[in-house]
Amino acid sequence: MNKIFKCFPDGKFKVLTMSYDDGKLSDKKLVSIFNKYGIKGTFHINSGLIGSYNRLTKAEIKTLYSGHEVSAHTLTHPTIARCPMEQVTKEILMDRENLEEIVGYPVRGLSYPNGSYNDSIRNLLKYLGIEYSRIVGNSDSFDLPSDFTAWKATCHHNHNLMEHAKEFVFLYKKQYLYMMYVWGHSYEFDRDNNWHLIENFCSYISNKDDIWYATNIEIVDYKNVLDNLKFSAKSDFVYNPSAKSAWITVNDEIVEIKGGTQLKLS
Repeated sequence: MNKIFKCFPDGKFKVLTMSYDDGKLSDKKLVSIFNKYGIKGTFHINSGLIGSYNRLTKAEIKTLYSGHEVSAHTLTHPTIARCPMEQVTKEILMDRENLEEIVGYPVRGLSYPNGSYNDSIRNLLKYLGIEYSRIVGNSDSFDLPSDFTAWKATCHHNHNLMEHAKEFVFLYKKQYLYMMYVWGHSYEFDRDNNWHLIENFCSYISNKDDIWYATNIEIVDYKNVLDNLKFSAKSDFVYNPSAKSAWITVNDEIVEIKGGTQLKLS
């Protein structure tokens, strides 16, 4: 029998993603650092607060986050677990509508404002077109989430960032898939006077051959591609019904299964 493992794109087994909230002006500096080192991020924005004090304008949002992901953060940043569900629905849908008018693509992610959520809100998300949402806190792990509607990051950037980065870089067991997920707010670097922290992190962790650098939604989308692969009972061929390619290893050899194709596995 073939020994098969699912992989990230190009046969990689590690992924790095970044997640930053609120759409403040300091995102400009953070995005410039990400772009310098080839790091990809997701930026969660309250569209009802765009252009207010210390926040980006619509024109700035449209251009700044090119190559990254713009995601929802509710319209006005309320503590939504205390709000009626009618208000929660409007906060999320109106935020999506406004952001989609700016960026020109479906906004399908969310981070809970003030870390506030409950099971009713989580169950509502799929009906509002939201496919994942980040919670607050630090998992201190590199595991993929079992539930993308309660997605906990590995760490906030002020929580053992370089220690986690060094551990992540030295992971070598390719029978696992690992994810390092960093979250925070860019204005915290101004407040704490520690821009060197994120600069050093990005410099250290960039350009690694075994790491895929992805946005939050790219991880969700690719996991769906992997989960949708159709293997024969003998695992001697596989069909990929998705449009995008999937990667696996077969007896330690990296194999690409192009979208819409069936491949014999020898």
